[in-house]
Parts: sequence; structure tokens; C-alpha cells
Amino acid sequence: MKAYWIKFDTWLMALNQRERLMVVGATAAMLVYLTYMLVLDPAYTRERTLRAAMVEQRMLISGIDSELIQLDVASRRDPDREVRERLRVLQQDSADLRAKLRSAQKGLVAPEHMGALLQQMVKGHGKLRLVSLRTLPPQGTVDGSFAALDLAEPPPARPAAPPQPTPASILQPNANGTPSANGPGNASAAAAKPPAGPAAAPAPLLFRHGVQLVLQGSYLEMIDYLEALESMPTQLFWGAAALDADQYPQARLTLTLYTLSLDQKWIAL
Repeated sequence: MKAYWIKFDTWLMALNQRERLMVVGATAAMLVYLTYMLVLDPAYTRERTLRAAMVEQRMLISGIDSELIQLDVASRRDPDREVRERLRVLQQDSADLRAKLRSAQKGLVAPEHMGALLQQMVKGHGKLRLVSLRTLPPQGTVDGSFAALDLAEPPPARPAAPPQPTPASILQPNANGTPSANGPGNASAAAAKPPAGPAAAPAPLLFRHGVQLVLQGSYLEMIDYLEALESMPTQLFWGAAALDADQYPQARLTLTLYTLSLDQKWIAL
């Protein structure tokens, strides 16, 4: 090895200065190239590969984090929250409606007092006789309308022409002075379309309680009695009215009256 180095040194020293510089430059360039190809380039390649892998891993981690956030939000979300909120609103509306109905009910005759009140008013008209007083079964509704129930009932003995007579017009005399019978009025709380519900009908929210009384007396006494009913501080709803004047001046009036209640209670007579 030493012999080769001596030969190289002898050969290099035999060259002029310019040639020696060219040999040294070429040798240095060769060393730099070999260093880059054998050491630096593989290191740069590994660095680029690692950087690309790191970017890919970061994107994967970001996607996993996003999915975890979505799963966390979904786990905290209540699937029945909207249903429960709607149910709460409906329950509140129902409570408000019942409160309004109970407030309006204060202006109506209580079902348990209806029979006694009508009998007492008959006693206040001495010449008027109460032939009979009959309690009608309670009728319920879910929408405040009793129109379907009125259509299902049989017509009174003497149907009248006017659809909604007032108390004074129920017993108006005709041309020859004989009282004439007029028909039933509307006893519904509201004239609305009856519900065409499914087989399992919802529970009624409002009940109609009625009585049917038969009075006998003169025409003027009956007019006074009907006007007294209309001027009461508490309210009754008119149902059907049928007048039998075959034994004039004595007449017989069949009158149906109703009151409303939130409770399905039988009227105590």
C-alpha cells in the first residue's frame, strides 16, 4: 500500500501546478459525489418517506377524531327529545283548555242541581203543573260538538220549522189564536264536524247532561216559564220543544234542556 502511495506522490509531483490542481479538484468532486450518493441521498429519501407517512397518519388521525366527535354528539342526542317536547306542549295545551273549560263551566248550571232547579222554577209558576221530569243519559264528545248525537236522536213528537227558536217564539199563537208548536233548537256547544275516529275512539273531553220535562198549563204561563229560564244567571242549552195544544186553552209542552260538564256524572233528581 505504501509503495502505491509513493508512486502516486511521485506521479503527482511530476505534474505542473495546473495539472495538480485539476487532479485535486477532480478527486474532491468524486469524494463529494460518493458522499452524496452513498450517505446523503438515502437519508433524504428516508426523510421524504417519513414525512409522507407522517402526513398520511395525521390525516387518518384527523378523520378518526372527526368520527369520534360525531359519535359523541350522536350519543348525547336524545332520539325521543322532539317527541317528548311535542307531548309536553300537548299536555300543556290540554291543561290550559281544561282550565278554560272549568272557568266557563262556572256560568253553567251544575248537572246535579239541574233537576231541583227546574222543579223549583215550576213551583214558582203556580198555575203550571209538572207532569214528568226525566233524566237523559250523559253524552260525551271529543271536539265540543254534539251535532252527530242530535242527528242520531229520534225527532220530537211535533217537529217544528224554525231551526233555532227562542223561548218566546217556541209558543207563538197562529192566526186563529191557537198556540202552535215549534221545533227544537240547537243544544250543541259548537256546530262542528263530528270526529270520524277509528274503532278505538278517544276518551270524551266534554259531557252533555240533559233532562226532559213535560209541563201542562196555559200558554201565557209557559211563556213566562221559558222567559224565566232564559233570564237565569246560570245558563242552560235548549234542546227540543214540542207543544200539544189539542186541549186548548190547556196545553202540554215537552221540553229538553241541557247543561255541560267535564265530568260524566249522572244528574241527581
